[in-house]
Amino acid sequence: MSTYTIKDLEHLTGIKAHTLRIWEQRYGVIKPKRTETNIRYYDDNDLKLVLNISLLKDNGYKISNICKLGLPDLQEEVRKLIDAKMSFPEQIHALTLAMLDLDEDRFEKIISTNTLQIGFERTMMNIIYPFFHRIGVLWQTGTITPAQEHFMSSLIRQKIIVAVDGQVVSNSDYHEKYLLFLPEGEMHEISILFSYYIIKSRSNKVVYLGQNVPFDDLEQVYDIHKPKYLLTVITSSPSKDFGQQYIDRLAAKFTTPSILVSGQQVVGQDLRIPDNVTVLNKLQDLIQFAGERSQSSSYNLSAAAHA
Repeated sequence: MSTYTIKDLEHLTGIKAHTLRIWEQRYGVIKPKRTETNIRYYDDNDLKLVLNISLLKDNGYKISNICKLGLPDLQEEVRKLIDAKMSFPEQIHALTLAMLDLDEDRFEKIISTNTLQIGFERTMMNIIYPFFHRIGVLWQTGTITPAQEHFMSSLIRQKIIVAVDGQVVSNSDYHEKYLLFLPEGEMHEISILFSYYIIKSRSNKVVYLGQNVPFDDLEQVYDIHKPKYLLTVITSSPSKDFGQQYIDRLAAKFTTPSILVSGQQVVGQDLRIPDNVTVLNKLQDLIQFAGERSQSSSYNLSAAAHA
């Protein structure tokens, strides 16, 4: 079980430490534990309690009334609120609790409901990716375990794969061909998988190699398929200069296709970008890029048919 300072709770829940102390003194809503050296700390149950209180408070519940609720009643109010409201903060909050509790049923309900209501792409953009940002904060502060992070990442990966499979693009009727891959040693697959969905859903052909692709293998696949675009994401880096060296190697080897790159080791870094390389700073850039190319291809096909 993880332990937290009151500053950790403030950072993770958005409730100021001063406010938490007032709640503690006035309502007895949270009761910090103490180490053998008399240092105050909080545990996982305290974190989940404050997350739930924060959600109810943000939706108009008075703190004095919240604190009168027993734990089962408070949890039931949160469940009813999440089930009734479709706003993104509530859904992100619900995913956070599902992760902390390793609750697959709750995850399934949240994602399925939102996908039906707003579509898979908007669910990913407005709920899943902000949730991943929260995971990053929780990971940095030691709030979540590797098991909890892998649990959610695996479930989300499965959802993206199903969504990709649902996009049918004829081999004779696609707009452009893309080759998607992660460099050798790169294992963070969620972004490249969702990129697969974005590109394929706009009637483009995708050759998907996935994670940890040796450069020699990439060359062989390129020689067979001759894609118009190469797309990769560099999130982790084995060395300080890896991002620059890898981009330079891609640009020198693949001079004909346009090369698209993204990821934490590229975006916002002071890199030299070759002329045949485009940096995608955010997912919206890829959505715009793939959409514009699809529209252009459709126009050209239509013009050729009427010529």
